[in-house]
Amino acid sequence: MSKKDRRTQSVSIGRFKAGKLQQASDRLVTEEPLEIQIRFGKLNARQRKSIAITMRTPGDDEVLALGFLFTEGIIRHPEEILDVRSAGQLSAQESNYVIVDLHPNIQPDLERLNRHFYTTSSCGVCGKTSIESLQTVIHYDRSPTLPHISAEKLIQFPDILRQAQEVFGHTGGIHAAGLFDFEGNLLIIKEDVGRHNALDKVIGTAFRQKLLPLHQHIILVSGRTSFELVQKTLMAGVPILAAVGSPSSLAVKLADEYDMILIGFLRDSRFNIYSGIEKLNITSLNGS
Repeated sequence: MSKKDRRTQSVSIGRFKAGKLQQASDRLVTEEPLEIQIRFGKLNARQRKSIAITMRTPGDDEVLALGFLFTEGIIRHPEEILDVRSAGQLSAQESNYVIVDLHPNIQPDLERLNRHFYTTSSCGVCGKTSIESLQTVIHYDRSPTLPHISAEKLIQFPDILRQAQEVFGHTGGIHAAGLFDFEGNLLIIKEDVGRHNALDKVIGTAFRQKLLPLHQHIILVSGRTSFELVQKTLMAGVPILAAVGSPSSLAVKLADEYDMILIGFLRDSRFNIYSGIEKLNITSLNGS
């Protein structure tokens, strides 16, 4: 890892080991604010609006912004974007906001943005209204075919993801999201101090590469699965969301509502299927 890599920072610590307290150094994952802004309207009368501020690990800021705007229903197609760039200097090298320029013909729903129409587990107010609110903004129909994957390949995903986590190897304190195909190939991996940011970076990368909808793919996230992660995955058209940890009750409820296959505790050569078991055509280790 480059010494100039902003994803980590070196700190001085006291380390107690073998009965002695010694001075040492350690590397921590970086956490900094990023403001996401949009510019919209006719070219001769552009307006600029701040959409969100998120605490993130620097790096992939532009795809993070694209992923966030897409999963929040603000943008739908790459053709709607004139430009996206980092701006605003914290120092000579560091930026603290991203500006996404929308096509002049795209008029964002400012009332929806002001209402913060999604309710996530972090705000403590979730339920039926949160699920129903998605019905007006889901971009893609459900996949017409049943996903097929072998259990033997699926249980290998966590090790593949872990081996590709460069920052985790240095800090042990960062989340990851990975996009796999049904053959078990890891196509995109992103790391971030926030699980939702890591997922937005993956989806933003797929958005920029014009890969959406992701009907033939699986997303694996480290840690647990929240309502928000299921919502973001649904927006991208992904039929299977897997996690190393457990899902929340509302995550399962949302997955059930939209016929998503939701897998938890994918580790140590085992996993639980919390939603969509009847839709998953899975080949067991013995080939049946």
